[in-house]
Formats: sequence, structure tokens, C-alpha cells
Amino acid sequence: MITRTSASRLLITLAAAVAALGGVAHVGFAKSTGPFSSLTGSWSGSGQARLDGGRSETLKCKASYTDRNDGAGLGISLRCAGAAAGSIDLRASLASNGGRVSGSWEERQYNASGSVSGQVNGNRISVSINGGGLNGTMNVTTNGSSQSVQISTDGGAFKGMNIGLSRN
Repeated sequence: MITRTSASRLLITLAAAVAALGGVAHVGFAKSTGPFSSLTGSWSGSGQARLDGGRSETLKCKASYTDRNDGAGLGISLRCAGAAAGSIDLRASLASNGGRVSGSWEERQYNASGSVSGQVNGNRISVSINGGGLNGTMNVTTNGSSQSVQISTDGGAFKGMNIGLSRN
């Protein structure tokens, strides 16, 4: 069973994961041409959180991405639920500039916030996650209408996670 501290770290990492999701796609539409333009709309999926002692937690997630600044910016709203971790209510704002991604996130259930910074290379993004007492790394890959997120963290009961999202 996940403790409130473990759940908080899990939520913080999920928040950072979603904040990074916006920087991986480079296929734009005629109206929007920035690196986030193909992500707008609704996505859903599930994943596994990895905890200390080899335990895991299944999560179900729904996300909504809103285009800002013709695809150079992205607004994110994410809700995830797990049996022991409870619910996640995330809001994030991202910007892209010359292949670099930066942004901030806020998780409202656990009152946590932080930053994400990294770089986009094709359909893959690699970032550092900071904030809420957590440091880690993340790799996100987008292929068409699906996204794969892999996260590793240092310290604490939360060790990482894998999430898969598909466009609705």
C-alpha cells in the first residue's frame, strides 16, 4: 500500500511527466506549426508506478492539451487515479524555444509544484524533473497517436513509472 508520502512523490513525478509530454511531437497542422501543435486534444491511458520493495501501482489517466502561441506553447490538464494513491489533479504550462523545452507544473491535490527543463530531438524528449522534494529524469517518445513515458527518480519509496497514452 502506498503511504501519503509515497503518493505525494508519485503525484509529483506524474506532474513532471505530463509537463514533459508536450515537447515530443513535431508534426504540425497548417494553422499551428510549433512543436506542440499535434498534441492538442484529449488523450487517455494507463501505466505502472514502480515502488520500493518491488511493489507497483496501476494508474488510469485522462489528459487534455490546449494549444498556445501557435504550437510553441502548451497548456495541460491531467487527472489520474490509482487504487492506493488516490487522484491526481495537474495543471502545467510549457514553452518551446529552439529545441529546448521549459515549463512549470502544479499538482492541486498534494499542493506540489516544480519545473521541467530539457531538449527535444525528433519524436523524443529527455528532461530533468525538479520540485516538490523530488529530482529525476524522464524520456518521452511520441509515435503518431501514442505516447510512451519512462521516469526514474532518486531516493524515497517511489522509484519510477511507465505510462502509455493514446489520442481519444
